[in-house]
Amino acid sequence: MSDLTEERNTASNPESAPAGAGTPGVDRGDRVHEFHGEGVTVTWSRRRCIHAAACVMNLPKVFAPGRRPWVDATRAPAETVAHVVAMCPTGALHGARSDGGTDEQPPTENSVLVTRNGPLYVHGQVEVRDDSGAVRLVDTRVALCRCGGSANQPLCDGAHLASGFRDAGTVHAGAALGDPIAPRATLRAQPEPQGPLVLEGPFTLSGSDRRTTLLGSAARLCRCGGSGNKPFCDGTHLREGF
Repeated sequence: MSDLTEERNTASNPESAPAGAGTPGVDRGDRVHEFHGEGVTVTWSRRRCIHAAACVMNLPKVFAPGRRPWVDATRAPAETVAHVVAMCPTGALHGARSDGGTDEQPPTENSVLVTRNGPLYVHGQVEVRDDSGAVRLVDTRVALCRCGGSANQPLCDGAHLASGFRDAGTVHAGAALGDPIAPRATLRAQPEPQGPLVLEGPFTLSGSDRRTTLLGSAARLCRCGGSGNKPFCDGTHLREGF
């Protein structure tokens, strides 16, 4: 059986075992699809994919929606495939090298990008927790909901597109992020029950135009979609019953 046939079976098998939060890049309870190439294995989470299309735009011969399987990692060198996989802003795609090449490493600084009409893109050493405080996901790339509509909170599931969420993604100079001297290198993202997303750890926060970047180690960010002070929480979730 060829690698490509194995990929089809793995990607379409609904009984594949869910992975746990101990696996870097894998959401607790998620089911990932594997696609094997020469020297690289690509994994894809349908649940975390919001069709940002960075993979399709940069390597269409490997990533082709509508083809079965839609990922064919044999169509490009392992280094090229791994490079493009690392462009996925949501972390839905990951790559593991088996040719001796270096796997993706987290950047030395954590960053949070407020996208226009969309989620927060987080890049770095990221730890996502659930409402109870339990670790749900450890990754280098994560998309976090800020429209209030995701059914996969606090992760983005693309609900902002269906709901027509609109926000320019502006970050104003002078906004407080807490003490820039952070106690740890990991950036922890934890939602408060029916409340904002709390970030703790060293990070930079940039607006969609990338003209304003703030440095800090703590922030309470809106995830109900209603704050008048986006991306920060202003307590609107209390009035709207989020």
